[in-house]
Amino acid sequence: MRTGNEPMNARSPLRLRCGLAAWGLVWAVAGTVLFAMAGHPGWAVACAVLVVVTAVDLGLVIRHIRQGPHFQPGRDVPPYEPVRGTRRGGGPR
Repeated sequence: MRTGNEPMNARSPLRLRCGLAAWGLVWAVAGTVLFAMAGHPGWAVACAVLVVVTAVDLGLVIRHIRQGPHFQPGRDVPPYEPVRGTRRGGGPR
């Protein structure tokens, strides 16, 4: 059930996720380079796959951040009450 105060208390974790994805991208690139230089091609490929996954995630997070806030009801919208007295079929109990 909505409490009605979500717009005031809602916080988006996108900036945290962006920071964590950037941090992971740095480490995955470093791992790819270091494993390739050390002659461990299997580990280098695994890190390269992580680079791709992390880069895609970072791109999606940045896209969502740039989209800006989406519509959320204001203070004048009352909280939703649970539906009482009806069954799934739509008829009364």
